[in-house]
Amino acid sequence: MPSTLPEGDPAPADGVLPPQSAQRATDRRFGLYAHIPFCAVRCGYCDFNTYTAVELGGGASQAAYAGTAIQELDFAARALSASGMPERKLSTVFFGGGTPTLLPADDLAAILGAAIAHWGIEQDAEVTTEANPDSVTEQSLQRLAQAGFTRVSFGMQSAVPKVLKVLDRTHRPERVPQAVEWARQAGLKVSIDLIYGTPGESLADWRESLEAALSYQPDHLSAYALIIEEGTRLAAQIRRGEVPMIDDDDHAEKYLIAEELLSRGGLSWYEVSNWARTPDDACQHNLAYWRGDDWWGIGPGAHSHMGGVRWWNVKHPVAYAARLNDGVSPAAAREVLDPQTRELENVMLGARLAEGLAISTLGVKAKSAIASLIARELIDPTRAFRGELSLTLKGRLLADGVVRELLAD
Repeated sequence: MPSTLPEGDPAPADGVLPPQSAQRATDRRFGLYAHIPFCAVRCGYCDFNTYTAVELGGGASQAAYAGTAIQELDFAARALSASGMPERKLSTVFFGGGTPTLLPADDLAAILGAAIAHWGIEQDAEVTTEANPDSVTEQSLQRLAQAGFTRVSFGMQSAVPKVLKVLDRTHRPERVPQAVEWARQAGLKVSIDLIYGTPGESLADWRESLEAALSYQPDHLSAYALIIEEGTRLAAQIRRGEVPMIDDDDHAEKYLIAEELLSRGGLSWYEVSNWARTPDDACQHNLAYWRGDDWWGIGPGAHSHMGGVRWWNVKHPVAYAARLNDGVSPAAAREVLDPQTRELENVMLGARLAEGLAISTLGVKAKSAIASLIARELIDPTRAFRGELSLTLKGRLLADGVVRELLAD
């Protein structure tokens, strides 16, 4: 895989966290991320920690995966107890991948059930699984809803066959509304993921994808600009001149089209790349990431965060399963975030949210940049007068640059 894990510091075999991780834990939400690392086909743009069946040897089969994941849940419960972490119910659970719904619905239900058995779950908690439109059936979605899932996020990406072909997506566009209808019948909320800026995608193609997605009346929609990651098949195709390079101006124009159509369609932005029909439809699990709450990530390559301590598991499913079978932490390494890093991440993540950042929490250098950002219409002056830093539409287009200015030495 082209993606790599950071180096970090050694992680203890028993998974016990430093004492400071438990401080004020009850002020933070507690979530679970379950990484399901299997895909039917490796998409050409993807550098996530995923594997097709032919890439895996013994000890890492899809059939055995639920049992291995439950082993880590058992390990996590022991480690958190030994760390003095106060009891907290799960606020959110998110199954990502990969394609979680390549596993049988009964396996996903078993993992969720084991997590709830350890920690319980808050009333009206959000429980999401990602899914490809061609990886679900009416029956599988009904089973997930019965097990406690409340939400499904479909990787639609585009409604245009030629764009799906460049992305190596395997579903047919007409499969999406069928899968959405099945989810609705099961009582699940629906989120749709789109990608814009694929080589060869015209403005008309992007409008067609947005209009198709809106016609399904999703509760939530994510629209991400395509990023070309080194080591992926698409990066190699661009390097060889087989497909054109992506263009920042094209990305900006498509973002503006997305904002226009989505807002007209009844969705409001709450994070630079995410829109929701109501505040309750915003992805609560991702908000927990952006707000610096706590979560345990199970699965190979999964990242976790508890009270300023972050760690990440070994990447390969075989090594991951072997460590759990030996009764030791699957963590490859960890880091304890210092105050400067926590402030940096607070700005990087919080500035992208519509709710904004409290200016009072910013450092002196960040505060000194605000007047210039207002003058260039990158942050909302009315919100700034109220003590809140919130991006304008122009600021959202240049969000990374705004963050760099706020964090400049």
